[in-house]
This record gives sequence, structure tokens and C-alpha cells, in this order.
Amino acid sequence: MAFEDFKEVLLDRRSIRKYTEQPVSVEDIRDIIDCARYAPSDTNSQTWEFIAVTNREKIKEIERLTWEQLHRRAAQAEERGLSKEGRLLVKSFGPYATAFSDAPVLLVCLATPYNSKFRERIFDPVQLVDDSVWAEEGIKSSCLAAQNLMLAAHAKGLGTCPMTGPVLLAEEQLREVLDIRPECQVNMVIALGYPSERPARLARKPVDEILTIVE
Repeated sequence: MAFEDFKEVLLDRRSIRKYTEQPVSVEDIRDIIDCARYAPSDTNSQTWEFIAVTNREKIKEIERLTWEQLHRRAAQAEERGLSKEGRLLVKSFGPYATAFSDAPVLLVCLATPYNSKFRERIFDPVQLVDDSVWAEEGIKSSCLAAQNLMLAAHAKGLGTCPMTGPVLLAEEQLREVLDIRPECQVNMVIALGYPSERPARLARKPVDEILTIVE
């Protein structure tokens, strides 16, 4: 593939929050997860798993639970004298945290524990880092897989929108509804479907602002 063709895929991807009613086939879901699993990972540990929720009632239930926890947090803020902030939490953050509500598929991205022969034979015996660091390694690799997933979906004409709102607000409830194993971290959720909108390209920081070259 020519660089310009690849760059076009990158630049044309958008975070989509409105979807058509057209369902996404299981074959398409499997295809994009196939692309996700070819992301790089620490010592090829492949610390990722995915749950694809296609049941519309289940997606609506997750939306309801997210709003429920959002309102609970807003009420707690009001009790602490932060009424304005509580209202802004609901009004401003709520729509972003539940932008998956009309998507035909909700992908839940999990990070599995980091285990490898390097950790078993070298890292743990020499106490290279605290155990908490290994949890971060799983999340990092899961994020790389999520990027692969979203680019693959875009190449298929599908839209995606990554969100952490449901995780920040209702992770406990999400775990219960989807029977997520305790050892898995919930990284993010990604809405998936056929776009019914075409958002404009958002501005990005200039390269010179984010790049330092050390010669």
C-alpha cells in the first residue's frame, strides 16, 4: 500500500456518534477483530480480549446503567455544594459517555493479565517493577489493538467511537451485566455501526508542537 493511501485511511477516520439501523454482520465483526489481534504487544503477550454486544436491549441496559451512575455522581456533587458542576456533568459529559446508545454493536475492550516467559523467568525473580506496572502493560497493548480495530472498521465503511465514560461511571455494573472475569481490566468501549453522520475533521496540534528531535 502506498503511504498516501494509508494516510487517507488515518485522516478520514472519525468518531461517529450517530448510526443507521443497518446491522453489522458477524463476519465483519470477526474481520476487524482479526485485524485487532495483529497489533504489537509487550513480548507478544497479546493482552486483549473483546466482547461484541449485538443485543440492542443489552446495549440499552448498559446505557441506562451509565446514566443511572452519572446522575448518582451528580447528586453526590450537589450534596457537597457543587450543584453547578453536577449539572454540567450530566449535561456535558452524559451525551459523550452514552454515545453508543443507537449503535448496533458495542465492543467492550478488555485487558488481560500480562504473563510471559520473560516475566516468569526474569522480571518477577529480580523484582523488576511493582506488580501494578504489569496491569498497565495490559492496558497499553489493549489500546494498540483498539486502534487497529477502529482503522479496520473505517476501511470497511463502518464507524466507531471509543469511550471510557461507561467504564469510569459504571464499570461494576458493566462487569455484572456481561459477566466479565475479575482478572480482566475493562479498558474502553467502542461503538460500531454504519455512520449516519459525517463529522468534520477536527484540528490537530502542529507536528512542531509535539515532536522533539534529538540529534
